[in-house]
Amino acid sequence: MVVDLIVIGTAITLGPLHNSAFILLLASRRGVRKGLAFLLSWLADLVMVVALVVLLTGGTPPIHHSTPSTAAVAAKLAIGVGLVLFGSYRLRGLPRPYRPPSWTGRIDNASLGTAAALAWLLQPWALVAAGAATVVDADLSTLSDWLALTGYCLLATLSLLIMELYTVWAPRAATARLTALRTWLEQHQEQLLITLSLLAGLWLTASSIYALVA
Repeated sequence: MVVDLIVIGTAITLGPLHNSAFILLLASRRGVRKGLAFLLSWLADLVMVVALVVLLTGGTPPIHHSTPSTAAVAAKLAIGVGLVLFGSYRLRGLPRPYRPPSWTGRIDNASLGTAAALAWLLQPWALVAAGAATVVDADLSTLSDWLALTGYCLLATLSLLIMELYTVWAPRAATARLTALRTWLEQHQEQLLITLSLLAGLWLTASSIYALVA
């Protein structure tokens, strides 16, 4: 479970779409407050999903090869295969010019509520669902699993947290460097999406197959 959560959390935090949007928010008026609203909403979504799964399982992992356990692994396998197919499809379409979404031009006037809603919309829900299927195996009677779940949520939020703190501590330097980072992310968005989809998808597929046959 722990390794799967590390892979999923890393894939989530490195996603180019939400990171580019977050940098735009930080560069807008009241950027730090909007960034905080986005960050807290992002983290709340992850915690809510984890809490819902734990509530359904009662904090006790299902018996291996039981119907709930098999269903969770099958869901993770389906997501892994879907990510591989998605990455392969996008790979065939390269090169693809970057076109900024229409909402980016209105982000300077966005409210705190809009910033929070944007975090929900940009959440990579396929990966979040894979994380939920993995959390089914969490045993809340052990401290290690509590730490694993906490670490997963923080890891999936790490890039946002670093950029938010950087903007608070060194606003001038952060503006220049984060703008350069956003430009790079936009130029390599397709390659990043494909790479993350393929790597995460292959890992989830392989680990799920192993769990089903082991």
